[in-house]
Amino acid sequence: MIDKIKENLKEHIGKEVKIVFNGGRNRIEEYNAIITQMYNFVFVVKLLNDVNETKSFTYSDVLTQTVEIYFK
Repeated sequence: MIDKIKENLKEHIGKEVKIVFNGGRNRIEEYNAIITQMYNFVFVVKLLNDVNETKSFTYSDVLTQTVEIYFK
C-alpha cells in the first residue's frame, strides 16, 4: 500500500498540490505546496507562501489519512 502511495507521489514531484493536515484536537491545517523531494520514509514539500517554508510528512501519514493530498 505504501509503495502505491510512493508511486503516485513520484508522478507529481515538482507539481502543485493541496495538503490537508489533521493535527488532532480539531487542529486542521491546509497548505498549497510543491512536492520537492522523496526519501525512503518521508517526502518534503515547499509551501507556497511568503516565508518559503518546507515541511515533511511520512507515507504512513497519507495511509492513515492524517495527511490528505489533492492533486491539481
